[in-house]
Amino acid sequence: MKILTGNDLASGDVVWWTGNGWSRHLEDAVDVGSNGEAIAHVEEAALRVNVPYVIDAEATAEGPRPAHIKDRIRALGPTVRPDLTLKPADPDAGSWVI
Repeated sequence: MKILTGNDLASGDVVWWTGNGWSRHLEDAVDVGSNGEAIAHVEEAALRVNVPYVIDAEATAEGPRPAHIKDRIRALGPTVRPDLTLKPADPDAGSWVI
C-alpha cells in the first residue's frame, strides 16, 4: 500500500492523509494508490501541508505500518526528550561578549 505523509504547516507535526484531510495518527492513514502524488500536489498548493510525500507501507491489524524505519520513527512522534534540553544560562554567572 501507499500512504501520504507530510508536516502540518501550523505546528510542524507529522500528519497522514485520511482520504478526507490530515490526521496526526498513523492508524487513520488510507491507501492512496497511484493518486498519492496528485493529492500531495493539491494539498501542498492549498497550503494545508508542507512537503507531502508518498511512502510504502503494509496493512496490519493496527493500521498501516511504514516500510522504511525512518518513516516508522517519524510516525512515533517527537523524539526529543524534554529532560535533555539545554537549561537557560544562570543570569548570576554573567556572560562574556567578545
